[in-house]
Amino acid sequence: MITNNKAFCVHGHFYQPPREDPLTGEIPVEPGAAPYRNWNERINAQCYQPNAQLGNFEHISFNIGPTLLDWMARYDPETLQLIIAQEQRTREKYGVGNGMAQAYHHTILPLASLPDKFTQVRWGIANFIHYFGHKPQGMWLPETAVDEETLSVLARCGIEFTILAPWQADTDNLDPSQPYRVELADGNSINVFFYNQDLSTRISFDPGATVNADRFIQESLLPKFQNQNGRAAEPQLVMTASDGELYGHHQPFRDKFLAYLVDHGVKQYPLNRTFPALWLRLHPVQQKIKIRQRTSWSCFHGVTRWMDACGCTPNGHWKFALRQALDQLGDAVNEQYLKIVSGYLPDPWELRHRYIHVILGEMTVQDFLSSQLTQPISSAEQHTIHLLLKAQFERQRIFTSCGWFFDDFDRIEPRNNVAYAAQAVWLTEKATGADLFPLAMSVLSEVRSPRSGLRADEVFLRHWQRASRFWKDDAAK
Repeated sequence: MITNNKAFCVHGHFYQPPREDPLTGEIPVEPGAAPYRNWNERINAQCYQPNAQLGNFEHISFNIGPTLLDWMARYDPETLQLIIAQEQRTREKYGVGNGMAQAYHHTILPLASLPDKFTQVRWGIANFIHYFGHKPQGMWLPETAVDEETLSVLARCGIEFTILAPWQADTDNLDPSQPYRVELADGNSINVFFYNQDLSTRISFDPGATVNADRFIQESLLPKFQNQNGRAAEPQLVMTASDGELYGHHQPFRDKFLAYLVDHGVKQYPLNRTFPALWLRLHPVQQKIKIRQRTSWSCFHGVTRWMDACGCTPNGHWKFALRQALDQLGDAVNEQYLKIVSGYLPDPWELRHRYIHVILGEMTVQDFLSSQLTQPISSAEQHTIHLLLKAQFERQRIFTSCGWFFDDFDRIEPRNNVAYAAQAVWLTEKATGADLFPLAMSVLSEVRSPRSGLRADEVFLRHWQRASRFWKDDAAK
């Protein structure tokens, strides 16, 4: 029940870079995560599990990356069910949920083509529905990377709001205590919430600020509410946003800090706890705003971090070559997909968008193709289309943002992106006979680690050979 005009919201963005072996889907033993077998297990034990047990997912706004949800469903379904139940209780209580969807593969959407934007958004929505049982009203954009086309895709897919950093607003006079409506060129619109930069920075990077929740509320949170010029009488929302993993993993015991902040803090201070969907239900958006194109929350150089060297990663010149190489390979894989699938239906991209229901195990590929194609096809044709759809799945994984985030190529994240490319190329060749191997070796040879000298074409070749053996052995079983 809203009893005053001071509301606050904590948003947690929960996500892990995919560490699974690209072929087997298993995470190898990671010694640095000891005493756990890998980092997913360690972070789960330190963050996701205790926050779920404390009931924190019922009291915050949150998104969980689809690939992380899939991992939890397989390795810790009990914790996942706690999270789902808490989101459901919130929805039953208020009529709207506090969970947000996320674009599926953590792709930097402003750097993606329009069909890829739609695939990532629709796959993210379908993944959310699969686990939480209802459509999401909001979607978290990976790295909050945004442009108008991305917002248009969200709106066209039924998404009502997203959350951005304050510097992504195209104004010098932003009031982050209010959401805004962005009018889009295609006639649609979408609502945008802006988090409080100072509070979010303190939570993320100043452990001393979150030692005591009472002191945090008194000294940091309450002063953010504006009282001048009669503003105290107007509804104000102060939102923080950060990686969810800091609550217990990056910063020990902050899961308990969060529990006190979002539960006891509401009872002890003149504050209302809220979340974006609830705020929109009670407070219609009054103001319009434009956004700054191709910006993000973790790179002050826009989206350069995921395409070239910038001040965030000054040794990242290899990123430009990797982006160019994977764009070319992605286009070549698409060309073969369109050449074949266009002969069966007028919109091959729609088939790819809906393929998520096979990925999620909601349909068999046989039932899926039967439901999508207007004419019967042979088992050989079905096999070919399935291989091409599997290649498209690998192609989507190629652009996982983690492959460009850090300052060196010789890490698991960019090496995995190249491995996904090898799998996409291999599957495409098996489906169509098109030999994209020479192109891959040529364009990837320009990508070199500044630290170890490892080249991307070497990674591609090793994984290509491994995939050939793996899938040959698998087919022989």
